[in-house]
Amino acid sequence: MKIITALVISLSLFLSFVITVSATSYTAPTAIASDLPTYSKVYDEQRDPFKDAVAALALAKETNRQVLIEIGGNWCSWCHKMDSFLAKNPEVYQALHSQYVLLKMNVSDSNENNDFMKSLPPVLGYPHMYVSTAQGKMILSKDTAELLADNNYSKSQWLRFLSDWSVQATAIPAQLVTTNAAE
Repeated sequence: MKIITALVISLSLFLSFVITVSATSYTAPTAIASDLPTYSKVYDEQRDPFKDAVAALALAKETNRQVLIEIGGNWCSWCHKMDSFLAKNPEVYQALHSQYVLLKMNVSDSNENNDFMKSLPPVLGYPHMYVSTAQGKMILSKDTAELLADNNYSKSQWLRFLSDWSVQATAIPAQLVTTNAAE
């Protein structure tokens, strides 16, 4: 009888713990810069953008995220302003890295990465961004000037952009897929 009572008490304590943990809201893991792949952290004219793109797509598939391709370079003052903005706005930084795999692709006088750039819609200025699905389908070409307000990057515009083009926002509802398949 003592053993059964002890088991019941232990089980009720365990269930109480599980219920308490389940009731708390889930927080996605936070992105720490040191945990990011190199291709997400720096513009490097020595890197192979095709190999980096394959790795970014694989990571996006594995983690159910889109790929955000950021075209720019170390010479680009607006690229530095954007990096600084992201560093100073942890909410935007976390939204970016939790919903997207960032692929920084270098273009510079010494390496324009022409072969890679030919596969993308034209760029009018830098930095420029593209959103791709994890399957490699390009779904957006984005001039980063559209994320400015009063000549500074806007937190609200960044958050709206990241939300609007996330996997969740761009997924086709299962009901539509089923309906279309039945036709």
